[in-house]
Amino acid sequence: MLFDTHVHLNADQFEDDLDEVIQRAKENDVEFMTVVGFDRKTIKKAMELAETHDFIYAAIGWHPVDAIDMTDEDLEWIEELAAHPKVVAIGETGLDYHWDKSPHDVQKDVFKKQIHLAKKVKLPIVIHNREATQDVVDILREEHAEEVGGIMHCYSGSVEIAKQCIDLNFMISLGGPVTFKNAKKPKEVAEEIDLEHLLIETDAPFLAPHPNRGKRNEPAYVKLVAEQIAQLKGISYEEVGKRTTENAKKIYQLK
Repeated sequence: MLFDTHVHLNADQFEDDLDEVIQRAKENDVEFMTVVGFDRKTIKKAMELAETHDFIYAAIGWHPVDAIDMTDEDLEWIEELAAHPKVVAIGETGLDYHWDKSPHDVQKDVFKKQIHLAKKVKLPIVIHNREATQDVVDILREEHAEEVGGIMHCYSGSVEIAKQCIDLNFMISLGGPVTFKNAKKPKEVAEEIDLEHLLIETDAPFLAPHPNRGKRNEPAYVKLVAEQIAQLKGISYEEVGKRTTENAKKIYQLK
């Protein structure tokens, strides 16, 4: 069985057919999902889904693109919600230098605040990194994020950086791009990083794996990610599913 460790079932794209999407996930071996909330609206919806479905968990945090919007009240609210038994991580947080809505110094400050919060509530951190790899790794190291560890969400970096993240107590999560024909780095990571450090995800509705690239992604497609990793490693799909699910339960502190 599979654990989609990063999905946005709380997105507007699933508003009309959420029940069908969940049913298709179950039909494609998905046993657990973590719905990620990254602002007021999506955090509320993530909490609702986690409370409604026993197989759905929530990660809650503030997205770096919107860092400039986060208030102290928002952070306190996230801390309060973090006590809920279905909340398994803080995030997604991190740095995104692709979009320029939030200045880099504001993003860094909000990122550090959420690392501090994660350590305070003793939950792992879900990291969003876009075009900011060195700064992300430097901050994780400086802020001693290894005390709680976490997940490098939809990892797209090198094997070398992946090993640095693993040394900081972070899991490497692979999504749809590992199935893309031209995606050299994710394939190298899948081949070279030991299965004990890997997770799988969709990031649905974004980044649909081949052959659905460009279409709306959904959690059922995490099966395609697991199958691709199995092929690259020369092991069975069942082994990938079993081990990555065990890894997810371990990092999320689930029994």
